[in-house]
Amino acid sequence: MKVLVINGSPKGKESNTYKLTKAFLEGMEQGADTSDSKFEVQEVQGNRLDIKSCLGCFSCWNKTPGKCCIQDDMRDVIEKILWADVTIWSFPLYFYTVPGELKNLIDRQLPLALPFMVEREDGVGNGSHAPRYDMSGKKNVVISTCGFYTAEGNYDGVCSLFDHMCGRNQYETIFCGQGELFRVPELTQRTNEYLGYVREAGKEYVKDRISEATRTKLKELLYPKETYERWADASWGIDKESGEKDSDALVFTRNMAALYRPQSYLGKDLVLEMYYTDLNECYQIVMGKEGSKVLTDGSAVATTRIETPLSVWRSIAAGEIRGDEALMQHLYKTKGDFNLLLKWDDYFGSAGGSGGQQKTPLHIPQKDTNMNMMLLPWMALWIFAAINGYAGSLVSIGVCALVQLIFYQNKKTLYDILSGALVTGFSVATIIGVSERIVVPLSYLSFGIMWTATCFGRIPLTAYYSMNHYNGEDALNNPLFLKTNRILTLMWGILYLITPVWTYFILGTEIASLTGAINSLLPIFMGIFTVWFQKWYPAKVARGE
Repeated sequence: MKVLVINGSPKGKESNTYKLTKAFLEGMEQGADTSDSKFEVQEVQGNRLDIKSCLGCFSCWNKTPGKCCIQDDMRDVIEKILWADVTIWSFPLYFYTVPGELKNLIDRQLPLALPFMVEREDGVGNGSHAPRYDMSGKKNVVISTCGFYTAEGNYDGVCSLFDHMCGRNQYETIFCGQGELFRVPELTQRTNEYLGYVREAGKEYVKDRISEATRTKLKELLYPKETYERWADASWGIDKESGEKDSDALVFTRNMAALYRPQSYLGKDLVLEMYYTDLNECYQIVMGKEGSKVLTDGSAVATTRIETPLSVWRSIAAGEIRGDEALMQHLYKTKGDFNLLLKWDDYFGSAGGSGGQQKTPLHIPQKDTNMNMMLLPWMALWIFAAINGYAGSLVSIGVCALVQLIFYQNKKTLYDILSGALVTGFSVATIIGVSERIVVPLSYLSFGIMWTATCFGRIPLTAYYSMNHYNGEDALNNPLFLKTNRILTLMWGILYLITPVWTYFILGTEIASLTGAINSLLPIFMGIFTVWFQKWYPAKVARGE
């Protein structure tokens, strides 16, 4: 298959539309038959060509049939059009039609037609001209972006032009509104998601045709109308009322505020104060039920204050560095309610503190882990085996089996599986006659070793379970989250490493049956401490302490 790309943007390869075209080509190449070694792509960059306006002299019809009298680059373009099996027309919408340079190229296709009148079979217009060459089997794809919030209703002129050129319903289109967003690094999570759909469209097109499911995705708005238009207005960097130029920091803050999601509102207005330390500029984003607004006078009481160089926060928003990594490196500080930073994606979507990591386009629901799946077998062993070794061990084995049924919808971890195996092993040991005074302390010891050992690996044990509340598996790449959990895991591990000491002695007394209850007291206090520490420690680091 031979593919010709005609890039009609005056910006050439810097065009926003060209990003979509490249993604479509990548998809075509992925979807092309691997046995087709002749998959070739040629590109024509309109902004680099010397193509003059058509003179309307009709020399190509009567004096030099099929050849234009103008000696410029159009002759090479015509040869490429005749060479190609698929021609991709790539351009931004200019005043509801194609850019001027591309219109010249289209006008200069006159040598491809014969002068004689023919009737069209598709009902487009009144009268036409027959092609000079056999164009049957050749395909056309039109890819374009525009600056409006939607492409709907803005491509009438383009569609009319290509209906006449290619025939109604005889060409494929990908029209995308909000095209300016493809040049914004801070929004790459969303734009990359859309480019993924364009890539899929290319893969499907080269095989047969673009599916309805993919077409539906391609027609989705990148952002809601109100969000996009507010962002677009702010991006000009000009104050609406005074007409004066805004500072870069204020423009950046207004763009960030435009991405605020009102659906994240929890019944109380929040005030995010951004202090740009390198510029000594401070602005506030008030986030309420109906939307957000930017204050320049500092009149609101800040809920959360971020002190950062503008360059650092731009890098975070663009996904060049993770926000959590920058925090651990003390590149910025946070004061006040740290929860806003933890829930950044809920408030602002892809731009900001999480580092802009791309999510799977299909948003497949992920199963959560559940610590109860790991703890219940141990609790059954410690409580019931201490009361009656034989019967308690049977109960423990039953709990191990029951846990698999109760939590079948949860995601298993290595520690869930290991816990089930260890508890079953200790229970069997008791059943065959090993004293519970030996088995129970050993079980506490093995439990403590399991926790403590994970502190020396990349991911501590508690992180596998607490990640559910912090952006799922993405939290496992967060150094602050991991450090917090490493400290907590170590403390829990130490607790269970020393628990066997007094457990052994208690089991030799008259209150042996209360061992499980007694050993539950310290974990209760440790649990209260854990809840507090998970909030206190990250906030402490965020303050730069």
